[in-house]
Amino acid sequence: MSEPHKLRLGVLASGSGSNLQSIIDRCADGSIDAEIVLVLSNVPGAGALDRAKKAGIATALIDHRTFTERADFDRAIVATLQASGVELVVLAGFMRLITAPFIDAFPERIINIHPALLPAFPGLHVQKKAIEAGARFAGCTVHFVDGGVDTGPIIIQAVVPILDDDDEASLSARILVQEHRIYPRAIQLIAAGRLRIEGRRVRIAAAAVVDGVMVNPPLH
Repeated sequence: MSEPHKLRLGVLASGSGSNLQSIIDRCADGSIDAEIVLVLSNVPGAGALDRAKKAGIATALIDHRTFTERADFDRAIVATLQASGVELVVLAGFMRLITAPFIDAFPERIINIHPALLPAFPGLHVQKKAIEAGARFAGCTVHFVDGGVDTGPIIIQAVVPILDDDDEASLSARILVQEHRIYPRAIQLIAAGRLRIEGRRVRIAAAAVVDGVMVNPPLH
Protein backbone atom coordinates (compact mmCIF):
# COMPACT_ATOMS: atom_id res chain seq x y z
CA MET A 1 0.00 0.00 0.00
CA SER A 2 1.45 3.37 -1.01
CA GLU A 3 2.19 6.07 1.52
CA PRO A 4 -0.33 8.96 1.63
CA HIS A 5 0.87 12.10 -0.11
CA LYS A 6 2.59 14.66 2.07
CA LEU A 7 2.59 18.32 1.11
CA ARG A 8 6.07 19.25 -0.11
CA LEU A 9 7.34 22.37 1.65
CA GLY A 10 10.10 24.75 0.68
CA VAL A 11 11.08 26.96 3.62
CA LEU A 12 12.86 30.28 3.04
CA ALA A 13 14.71 31.81 5.99
CA SER A 14 17.30 34.53 6.51
CA GLY A 15 18.02 34.10 10.21
CA SER A 16 18.30 31.57 13.02
CA GLY A 17 15.29 29.56 11.92
CA SER A 18 13.29 29.15 15.12
CA ASN A 19 10.02 28.99 13.19
CA LEU A 20 11.67 26.53 10.83
CA GLN A 21 12.53 24.36 13.83
CA SER A 22 8.93 24.32 15.00
CA ILE A 23 7.86 23.12 11.55
CA ILE A 24 10.62 20.49 11.46
CA ASP A 25 9.46 19.20 14.84
CA ARG A 26 5.78 19.07 13.90
CA CYS A 27 6.53 17.29 10.63
CA ALA A 28 8.60 14.76 12.57
CA ASP A 29 5.89 14.02 15.14
CA GLY A 30 3.15 13.72 12.53
CA SER A 31 1.23 16.86 13.50
CA ILE A 32 1.62 18.14 9.94
CA ASP A 33 0.88 16.02 6.86
CA ALA A 34 3.86 17.59 5.12
CA GLU A 35 7.57 17.23 4.58
CA ILE A 36 10.23 19.89 4.17
CA VAL A 37 12.05 19.07 0.95
CA LEU A 38 14.24 22.18 0.85
CA VAL A 39 15.41 24.97 3.13
CA LEU A 40 16.74 27.96 1.21
CA SER A 41 18.50 31.03 2.58
CA ASN A 42 19.84 34.24 1.11
CA VAL A 43 22.36 34.66 3.95
CA PRO A 44 25.60 32.65 4.09
CA GLY A 45 25.93 30.99 7.48
CA ALA A 46 22.29 31.47 8.45
CA GLY A 47 21.30 29.37 11.45
CA ALA A 48 18.33 28.02 9.51
CA LEU A 49 20.70 26.17 7.18
CA ASP A 50 22.39 24.50 10.15
CA ARG A 51 19.02 23.43 11.58
CA ALA A 52 18.05 21.91 8.23
CA LYS A 53 21.33 20.04 7.85
CA LYS A 54 21.00 18.58 11.36
CA ALA A 55 17.54 17.33 10.40
CA GLY A 56 18.79 15.79 7.15
CA ILE A 57 16.94 18.29 4.97
CA ALA A 58 18.35 19.53 1.67
CA THR A 59 19.57 23.13 1.68
CA ALA A 60 20.35 25.84 -0.84
CA LEU A 61 22.05 29.22 -0.59
CA ILE A 62 21.19 31.97 -3.06
CA ASP A 63 22.87 35.19 -1.98
CA HIS A 64 20.78 38.17 -3.07
CA ARG A 65 23.89 40.36 -3.15
CA THR A 66 25.08 38.57 -6.29
CA PHE A 67 22.08 39.86 -8.27
CA THR A 68 21.63 43.37 -9.66
CA GLU A 69 17.88 42.93 -10.26
CA ARG A 70 15.47 41.75 -7.56
CA ALA A 71 13.35 39.87 -10.11
CA ASP A 72 16.39 37.85 -11.25
CA PHE A 73 17.01 36.83 -7.65
CA ASP A 74 13.40 35.69 -7.36
CA ARG A 75 13.61 33.75 -10.61
CA ALA A 76 16.65 31.89 -9.30
CA ILE A 77 14.75 30.99 -6.15
CA VAL A 78 11.73 29.84 -8.13
CA ALA A 79 13.87 27.58 -10.33
CA THR A 80 15.48 26.01 -7.26
CA LEU A 81 12.13 25.44 -5.53
CA GLN A 82 10.57 23.97 -8.66
CA ALA A 83 13.52 21.64 -9.15
CA SER A 84 12.80 20.24 -5.68
CA GLY A 85 9.10 19.76 -6.41
CA VAL A 86 7.98 22.29 -3.79
CA GLU A 87 4.19 22.67 -3.51
CA LEU A 88 3.95 25.25 -0.72
CA VAL A 89 6.47 28.02 -0.06
CA VAL A 90 6.85 28.91 3.62
CA LEU A 91 8.55 32.21 4.47
CA ALA A 92 10.07 31.91 7.94
CA GLY A 93 11.96 35.08 8.70
CA PHE A 94 12.88 35.60 5.05
CA MET A 95 13.98 39.22 4.98
CA ARG A 96 13.42 39.98 1.32
CA LEU A 97 10.37 41.33 -0.48
CA ILE A 98 9.32 39.02 -3.29
CA THR A 99 8.28 40.10 -6.76
CA ALA A 100 5.69 39.13 -9.34
CA PRO A 101 7.70 36.30 -11.00
CA PHE A 102 7.85 34.51 -7.66
CA ILE A 103 4.17 35.03 -6.83
CA ASP A 104 3.07 34.03 -10.33
CA ALA A 105 5.02 30.77 -10.05
CA PHE A 106 3.26 29.79 -6.81
CA PRO A 107 -0.20 31.43 -6.89
CA GLU A 108 -1.90 31.22 -3.46
CA ARG A 109 0.92 28.88 -2.46
CA ILE A 110 3.21 31.24 -0.54
CA ILE A 111 2.62 31.93 3.14
CA ASN A 112 4.33 34.18 5.66
CA ILE A 113 4.27 34.79 9.41
CA HIS A 114 4.31 38.33 10.77
CA PRO A 115 4.77 39.28 14.44
CA ALA A 116 1.77 41.61 14.66
CA LEU A 117 -2.01 41.47 14.37
CA LEU A 118 -2.42 42.41 10.74
CA PRO A 119 -3.61 44.61 9.17
CA ALA A 120 -2.18 46.68 12.04
CA PHE A 121 1.58 47.27 12.13
CA PRO A 122 2.94 45.81 8.88
CA GLY A 123 6.65 46.05 8.11
CA LEU A 124 9.51 46.08 10.62
CA HIS A 125 9.96 46.81 14.36
CA VAL A 126 6.29 46.11 14.93
CA GLN A 127 6.47 45.30 18.65
CA LYS A 128 8.10 48.67 19.32
CA LYS A 129 5.42 50.37 17.25
CA ALA A 130 2.61 48.59 19.10
CA ILE A 131 4.00 49.59 22.51
CA GLU A 132 4.54 53.20 21.44
CA ALA A 133 1.00 53.34 20.05
CA GLY A 134 -0.43 52.28 23.41
CA ALA A 135 -2.00 49.11 22.02
CA ARG A 136 -3.41 46.68 24.60
CA PHE A 137 -2.90 43.60 22.47
CA ALA A 138 -0.27 42.34 20.07
CA GLY A 139 0.27 38.97 18.46
CA CYS A 140 1.15 37.24 15.23
CA THR A 141 -0.45 36.47 11.90
CA VAL A 142 0.00 33.79 9.24
CA HIS A 143 -1.15 35.06 5.86
CA PHE A 144 -0.95 34.33 2.17
CA VAL A 145 1.54 36.47 0.25
CA ASP A 146 0.09 38.72 -2.43
CA GLY A 147 2.94 41.06 -3.34
CA GLY A 148 2.21 43.83 -0.85
CA VAL A 149 3.96 44.36 2.47
CA ASP A 150 2.14 41.96 4.82
CA THR A 151 -1.15 42.52 3.01
CA GLY A 152 -2.29 39.04 1.94
CA PRO A 153 -5.42 37.20 3.15
CA ILE A 154 -5.16 36.17 6.80
CA ILE A 155 -5.15 32.46 7.71
CA ILE A 156 -4.69 32.41 11.48
CA GLN A 157 -3.78 34.79 14.29
CA ALA A 158 -2.77 34.53 17.95
CA VAL A 159 -3.14 37.30 20.49
CA VAL A 160 -1.03 38.25 23.51
CA PRO A 161 -1.61 41.15 25.92
CA ILE A 162 0.85 44.02 26.06
CA LEU A 163 1.87 44.35 29.69
CA ASP A 164 2.70 47.63 31.40
CA ASP A 165 6.35 46.68 31.83
CA ASP A 166 6.82 45.24 28.34
CA ASP A 167 9.63 46.38 26.13
CA GLU A 168 10.30 45.33 22.54
CA ALA A 169 12.35 42.29 23.61
CA SER A 170 9.92 40.91 26.19
CA LEU A 171 6.90 41.34 23.94
CA SER A 172 8.74 39.79 20.99
CA ALA A 173 9.65 36.75 23.09
CA ARG A 174 6.02 36.10 24.10
CA ILE A 175 4.82 36.54 20.55
CA LEU A 176 7.46 34.12 19.26
CA VAL A 177 6.03 31.35 21.46
CA GLN A 178 2.70 31.80 19.69
CA GLU A 179 4.35 31.94 16.26
CA HIS A 180 5.72 28.45 16.91
CA ARG A 181 2.18 27.26 17.64
CA ILE A 182 0.20 28.80 14.80
CA TYR A 183 2.58 28.43 11.85
CA PRO A 184 2.51 24.61 11.90
CA ARG A 185 -1.27 24.79 12.37
CA ALA A 186 -1.68 26.95 9.27
CA ILE A 187 0.42 24.54 7.24
CA GLN A 188 -1.70 21.61 8.39
CA LEU A 189 -4.90 23.42 7.39
CA ILE A 190 -3.45 23.81 3.90
CA ALA A 191 -2.17 20.22 3.79
CA ALA A 192 -5.63 18.98 4.75
CA GLY A 193 -7.27 21.04 2.01
CA ARG A 194 -9.41 22.97 4.47
CA LEU A 195 -8.73 26.51 3.26
CA ARG A 196 -10.54 28.49 0.58
CA ILE A 197 -9.77 32.10 -0.33
CA GLU A 198 -12.77 34.32 -1.07
CA GLY A 199 -11.56 37.81 -1.84
CA ARG A 200 -9.87 39.05 1.33
CA ARG A 201 -11.28 36.28 3.50
CA VAL A 202 -9.85 32.83 4.12
CA ARG A 203 -12.61 30.31 4.80
CA ILE A 204 -11.80 27.24 6.91
CA ALA A 205 -13.86 24.11 6.35
CA ALA A 206 -15.38 22.66 9.54
CA ALA A 207 -13.94 25.42 11.70
CA ALA A 208 -14.99 25.44 15.34
CA VAL A 209 -17.23 28.27 16.48
CA VAL A 210 -15.77 30.14 19.43
CA ASP A 211 -17.97 32.57 21.35
CA GLY A 212 -15.59 34.60 23.47
CA VAL A 213 -13.76 37.88 23.85
CA MET A 214 -10.43 39.02 25.25
CA VAL A 215 -10.15 42.22 27.23
CA ASN A 216 -6.97 43.93 28.42
CA PRO A 217 -6.84 45.23 31.13
CA PRO A 218 -9.26 42.67 32.63
CA LEU A 219 -12.78 43.80 33.46
CA HIS A 220 -12.44 42.59 37.05
